Amino acid sequence: MRGIAVMLSKIRIAQKLAAILLATTAAAACADSNHYEDRTEYRAPKANVAPIIDGVADEAIWQQAQWHDLKQRWLGPEYTKEDFEGRFKVAWTEDKLYILTEFTDDILIDTHRDPLVQYWDDDCLEIFLDEDFSGGDHQFNHNAFAYHMSLDNQAIDIGTDEQARNYSHHVESRWKQHGNKVIWELAIDIYTDAYVDDSDDNQPITLSAGKVMGLMVAYCDNDGSELRENFIGSELVAEGPKDRGWIDAGLFGSLVLVE
Repeated sequence: MRGIAVMLSKIRIAQKLAAILLATTAAAACADSNHYEDRTEYRAPKANVAPIIDGVADEAIWQQAQWHDLKQRWLGPEYTKEDFEGRFKVAWTEDKLYILTEFTDDILIDTHRDPLVQYWDDDCLEIFLDEDFSGGDHQFNHNAFAYHMSLDNQAIDIGTDEQARNYSHHVESRWKQHGNKVIWELAIDIYTDAYVDDSDDNQPITLSAGKVMGLMVAYCDNDGSELRENFIGSELVAEGPKDRGWIDAGLFGSLVLVE
């Protein structure tokens, strides 16, 4: 019996490795045609227990997930580590994607009280998600989402009507100050490109191991100006306008969901 159990365990491990290899191969093939070169491959472990979204990040899954730096300067002058320094982790359950960010920002600004007005010019965390890693345009469609997370935990993106819309019902968000650092946790429902604004029929998908998504994370930093001073992201933008992630999902890295 013990021999059979060992054999079954090896088979399950082999199946998991095969699923990961297939997902990685699919991501690479897709990137060849629909994404720019030098995209990052992120890997998100599965959480057996969903993290509590409270800005504390003391769950076991966050010890398993890998840190990724926010260090690509898309807009603005050189900055110091005291002005901004950031990194993030990703995890998942069947119901949601979870993102943990840790950053230093010496001045937190939220001067535009209307969440739909110049939301990108306040301090905000930006999460770019492409459900099927298809790349391409997503400016006025839901081929991908670009959630601008404000300091009051609202999620804003452009709708198909070409207007700013509040998608806070997609994202649970909380952050807390810990010394000179901010810990920000998010739980995100994932929708396909069939999402219809103002419809009651939209349903988030169920996630599973081996799924490949598009992901990019960024931070808009404002230290007291009318406009943001810096825009700092996770992916290299070698050519063209560096702040075009809200339009072009080809800039996103690949996110592989693993056990």
